[in-house]
Amino acid sequence: MSTWVIKVGSSLLTKRGKELDEAFIATLVGEVAELTAQKNRVALVTSGSIAAGRMVLGFKPETMGELQATAAVGQTRLMQAISVSFAAKGLTIGQILLTHDDIKERQRYLNARTTLNTLFALGSIPVINENDTVSTEEIRFGNNDIIGGLIANLIDAEKLVILTDTGGLYTADPHLDPEAKLISERNCADPLLDTIAGGSLSGLGRGGMITKVQSARLAARSGTDTWIVSGADPCMIGRIARGEAVGTRLLAGDRSVTSRLRWLAGRQKVEGTLRLDNGAVRALTGRKVSLLPVGITGVQGSFERGALVACVSPEGASVARGLTNYDSRLIDKIRGKNSRAISELLGYPHDHEVIHRDNLVLSG
Repeated sequence: MSTWVIKVGSSLLTKRGKELDEAFIATLVGEVAELTAQKNRVALVTSGSIAAGRMVLGFKPETMGELQATAAVGQTRLMQAISVSFAAKGLTIGQILLTHDDIKERQRYLNARTTLNTLFALGSIPVINENDTVSTEEIRFGNNDIIGGLIANLIDAEKLVILTDTGGLYTADPHLDPEAKLISERNCADPLLDTIAGGSLSGLGRGGMITKVQSARLAARSGTDTWIVSGADPCMIGRIARGEAVGTRLLAGDRSVTSRLRWLAGRQKVEGTLRLDNGAVRALTGRKVSLLPVGITGVQGSFERGALVACVSPEGASVARGLTNYDSRLIDKIRGKNSRAISELLGYPHDHEVIHRDNLVLSG
């Protein structure tokens, strides 16, 4: 038995925004039903609520209110089509709508995991989407590729499959460059992926190949391999299950971390930034130690104790993120100082670490 997360994009579900593709949905559901018949657990992550709503309402939403209302209309239409197809296979579904706050708050994160696992125990298929009806720019994930990676972390999936309108990840945009070559397999940490991944080709979703790479890196924290494959092949999921080499496979490698650190990695919004010196960067990345005040050269943002902050190199590159033991004012007071001097500087004993290693996760 394996646990799968299958993410499908707007352009596939809606014939590139023209109408809901019920034939595609039926084929997808058939593939998922076959997996579940083989005792696999499958979670389906969908896009398309706004695109589906546009078709029903007959106009292009522009304001946040219009986008949210359009998503509310489209979500019911999309879920109806998916529910009918699963019912024809004798399967039930459970809808889960997420916002960033559901990942940010630890208890809500654990509640979401419990709900997903309970749905599996009941023999139901979780169908997950971002809650576009209430999400704003401040609380949204950005796209459902990212949700796919986070769900893989939540349920300890072995496989994340991203169905898209291209055949995988190429060395260049295959629509523009006939010499573009398919990347069949690569470690998801490979920096080459950042330089060749582009934006959304269909214009319907909010992502592109770069968000699929980011999703693969999130998923890798639970040891999950990611496949980026064409949704046009009606047997694609079965081919992956049989071990065929299809599309692009991004390997997790030795990147798995604890559940708590996966939660930290999944939080997309940071409340401040700590700039580190080269010694601190080497210590964090090489020895996986706690962050001490002596290695901090600057503080950006105003935040409280326990906030999630980003740690960056002298050049501004992302190094890690973690939960602070101090607020921004106190960090600015003790930065660059030896830990033994903290009590003298503050007038009372306090933590030696600004971020303890148990509350710190490396970037990338």
